[in-house]
Amino acid sequence: QVIAGGHYDVDCYVEDPNGRTIYKETKKQYDSFPHHTEVGGVYTFCFSNEFSTFSHKTVYFDFQVGDEPPILPDMSNRVTALTQMESACVTIHEALNTVIDSQTHYRLREAQDRSRAEDLNGRVSYWSVGETLILFVVSIGQVMLLKSFFTEKRPGSGGAGT
Repeated sequence: QVIAGGHYDVDCYVEDPNGRTIYKETKKQYDSFPHHTEVGGVYTFCFSNEFSTFSHKTVYFDFQVGDEPPILPDMSNRVTALTQMESACVTIHEALNTVIDSQTHYRLREAQDRSRAEDLNGRVSYWSVGETLILFVVSIGQVMLLKSFFTEKRPGSGGAGT
């Protein structure tokens, strides 16, 4: 997910160790890509901001590698129904996974909103400095104009006197 910068979009691709492209998207803000590997080795991924060279972007990505281990050691070999305590453990574990996903989502939103707020704060600061400068220029101009109304204009010294 792009959390800061530009129009919040990047290009992305993923290649397997054989060089085959297994995922490719252009100008996406966020996406999810589940993939079960069939070939062992180094997978390559790239986030590209090539189309937007002047705006920097911040990207969040999360890898989940491998299967989650069972909650109870003998869970996979079990033939009988779970006890009430074991069922409660499974339910709590699933609820905690949901909480972790929600916290990640809220952290991303907080980072995105913080970036927007800091950008807005910078704009307001520049606007305030600009307004202050304009205020000083207008004030000095008004003082000069009022001063010119009350100064006595003397006639030139080359004319005839009366």
